[in-house]
Amino acid sequence: MTLSVHDLTIARGGIAVLEDVSFALDAGEALILRGPNGAGKTTLLRTVAGLQAPVSGRIEADRDTIVYAGHADGIKPTLSVAENLIFWARVFGRRSISHALTAFELGPLADRPAGVLSAGQKRRLGLARLLVTGRETWLLDEPTVSLDMHATALFAGVVRDHLVAGGSALIATHIHLGLDEADVLDVTPFRAKPQTLTDFDGAFL
Repeated sequence: MTLSVHDLTIARGGIAVLEDVSFALDAGEALILRGPNGAGKTTLLRTVAGLQAPVSGRIEADRDTIVYAGHADGIKPTLSVAENLIFWARVFGRRSISHALTAFELGPLADRPAGVLSAGQKRRLGLARLLVTGRETWLLDEPTVSLDMHATALFAGVVRDHLVAGGSALIATHIHLGLDEADVLDVTPFRAKPQTLTDFDGAFL
C-alpha cells in the first residue's frame, strides 16, 4: 500500500471541512477526487502531502515517495524551460530531464525563458516537474487548468504511463481524463457539519 488514509478530519482556517475520510491507494492505482468548489479537495491534498496537520485521523505513507503539484506552476521565470527542469531534478537528486521534455512536448521550448511562455506552456512545464522527481505517489490539484485538449491528453497519457510503471496518483479534477482504470471518491458525503455557535465568544471564531 503506497498511501492509506484513516478517519481523517481536516480543517481550513480553523474550521473543519471534511470529516472521517478514509481511502487507500496502491501501486498502479489512481483515485479521482470529486466535489463542488470549496468542498475541501485542496485541503485534503495538502494534508495528505504533509503541508498541514489533520484535525484527527491518520495518514500512512512514506513521505519520501510523495510529490505534490498544486495550483502554482512552481517555475522560475528567468530560467529557461530546461534550466527549470534541471533545477528540480537536482533538488530530488536526479539528473535526466529528457523524458520530461519529450512527454510534455517541451523540447522545442527548452531554451526559452519560462517567463515568456503562455499559460498552457507554463502549466505543461510545471507538470513536467513530476517526471524529474522520481517520486511514486503523485498528489495533483486541478492539474489540467490552462491546458488545451491536446495538452490534457498528453497529461492523461503521462499519468497512465506512471501507473503502468507502478506509480500511483491522487487527483482532484472536475474534468474527465479518460483514466477508466481510476476509482472516484466524491468528498461531498464527508463534508463537516456546520459549526454551531453556542456562546458569545464563539461568534468571534
